[in-house]
Amino acid sequence: MIPDDLLNDLKQLVGMRQQSRFVAEAIRKELQREKMKNALKNSFGAWKDEDHPELKDGVDHYVRSQRKSTRLDRTT
Repeated sequence: MIPDDLLNDLKQLVGMRQQSRFVAEAIRKELQREKMKNALKNSFGAWKDEDHPELKDGVDHYVRSQRKSTRLDRTT
């Protein structure tokens, strides 16, 4: 059951012919948020620093080195 205050707000703010679409879109967004939250929760701990030695000096350093190497490739 949808609480009366929510129904009243829906009726006031959303046209009669748009209410079902509005509710469906709200549910869709919330389900997507829950899926993302579950994915983040389930993937926690999957990243291990020892599996990525190229990042030991930091991501910024790694990205700069990658960009630098591709710039050199383009100039030759």
